[in-house]
Amino acid sequence: MDAQEILRHLPHRYPFLLVDRVLEVEKGKRIVAIKNVTMNEQFFVGHFPHYPVMPGVLIIEALAQAAAVLTFVSLGTLPDENSLSYFAGIDRARFKRPVIPGDQLRLEAQLTRELRGVGKYAVRALSRATWSRRRN
Repeated sequence: MDAQEILRHLPHRYPFLLVDRVLEVEKGKRIVAIKNVTMNEQFFVGHFPHYPVMPGVLIIEALAQAAAVLTFVSLGTLPDENSLSYFAGIDRARFKRPVIPGDQLRLEAQLTRELRGVGKYAVRALSRATWSRRRN
C-alpha cells in the first residue's frame, strides 16, 4: 500500500501522518507498515535541538495509525468526515533505544481482540537495525 492508498485509509494528514508505507496486511489479523524518520520532521526542532530524538508518544501514535489502517481494511470501509476513532490506552510500553533521523521504523500490529467495535492490538516498533538483526 503506497502513500496515496494510506491517505484513503487514514484521516490523518501532514505533519501528523506517521505511516509511510504498508508492506503487509492480513484482514482481521495483522499489518506491517513503515515510518521513515527524517531530519525534516517538525518535532526534531524542539526534541532535542542538540540531539534529535523521536518522541516516544509519536512512536506509539504511529503504531496506533498502523492499527487503524488494519481496522479500516478489515471492515472494508474508508474513513469519511464523520468517522472518528480513538486511541483508548496502552499497556506496558517500553522504549529500548532512541529513534533518530535516518532510522526506519517497522510498525507491526496484530489484532488480539475485538468487542463491540473496540479493538485491542499487540504492537511493536522495530528500528531498521533491530529489524535487520531479527531477519538474520
